[in-house]
Amino acid sequence: MTTTQTTQTSHRLLDRTFFIVMIIKGIDGVLELIGGLLLLFVTPAQIGYLAHLLTQHELSEEPHDFIANSLLHFTNGLNHSATLFGAIYLLLHGAVKVVLVWAVLTDHLWAFPWTMAFLAVFIVYQTYKLIVAFSWGLVALTVFDLFVLALTWREYGLHRARRRAEAVPAV
Repeated sequence: MTTTQTTQTSHRLLDRTFFIVMIIKGIDGVLELIGGLLLLFVTPAQIGYLAHLLTQHELSEEPHDFIANSLLHFTNGLNHSATLFGAIYLLLHGAVKVVLVWAVLTDHLWAFPWTMAFLAVFIVYQTYKLIVAFSWGLVALTVFDLFVLALTWREYGLHRARRRAEAVPAV
């Protein structure tokens, strides 16, 4: 395989990876919208009851299960204002994510800088959260978002270069 073929193969792989990552981000945005809508219509008491049902079997076998006890502790502290805040947050975050993913995948050039800015804000926030309370899950999410940011930067450059080339009249 020549160097040119290797480069073309790696470019195609990065293009496919970017597409798949955008689809994952879009699905995540849709799930956030669904979660936000559910939080608008489900009371904190109903959430607590559901958590109790979901953890009852696990806690009967392992009374000190960390995840089950954490879930119960979290849902016991919920009130109307907390669920309303969660609903608004999920609805706004999900809507922005879905719109940006749609715009990027339909080749709207304006969406690339907005997507990168959106990712950068959350990377900064996640980094702050890591400093306050370290979590391997948050480390993984932050690394993933940095990867998505790098891919988005690359795609933006490619799309801008293609647009410039299309705008130059053929000689």
